Amino acid sequence: MKRFTTKRVPMGIATAALGAALTLGGCASKEPMPNNGEKTKQGALIGALAGAALGAAVSKGHRGQGALIGAAVGAAAGGAIGYNLDKQAQEVADSMNTTVSKDEKQAMQYQDIVVTKTDRYVKITFKGGMMFATDQATPTPEAQEKIRRLVEVLKHYPSTIVQVVGHTDSRGSYDYNLKLSQRRAWNVAEMLKRLGVKNPIYARGCSFSKPLVPNDTPEHMAMNRRVEIYLYPNEESVINACL
Repeated sequence: MKRFTTKRVPMGIATAALGAALTLGGCASKEPMPNNGEKTKQGALIGALAGAALGAAVSKGHRGQGALIGAAVGAAAGGAIGYNLDKQAQEVADSMNTTVSKDEKQAMQYQDIVVTKTDRYVKITFKGGMMFATDQATPTPEAQEKIRRLVEVLKHYPSTIVQVVGHTDSRGSYDYNLKLSQRRAWNVAEMLKRLGVKNPIYARGCSFSKPLVPNDTPEHMAMNRRVEIYLYPNEESVINACL
């Protein structure tokens, strides 16, 4: 998986890994949000099942013993991934002076920054109004300060994959909004890299293809003008954020 660079990484999906995750994109962001700690349990259970299968497969003549060992190792690994996502989400929320929200749409009505989590990723959603001036692609001073705070958290998670995604409302043509959303995502990704983030970083724009709410009121359009930053524990968790 190639890292983000201003010269080599094109707009849109940056790697085959992102493309391979397209089949997961339609449902991953719609899963119910687990309560605190629930993701740890889910990760441990999934890890235990996978570990048991692997242990049984590799232990010739001692399938029962191999399964038990594999389950223990898998549970530990799965639990660690779940715990890290929970911990990471809380650290991000603390750095932004907010909380981890269970309902993104509801929180977006009264918050400029919303932190949510699923069993695949942590997501930080920035409302366009605080992130960019009208029709501009350079982050505002306020947004730059929030990005700096995120950089400090990412230093503790060097293996996290970062995906920056831009969205617009439906005013104007699709192509114009696609270019605007791409420039905004690209500029945020460049800023992360410039501030010292060593993680793999990818940027893409979605135009108005994925509204949070209908573009039927000024308030709703303001919610749809947003930049999302996804934090993934591994390539298998990456989704197509435009679907």
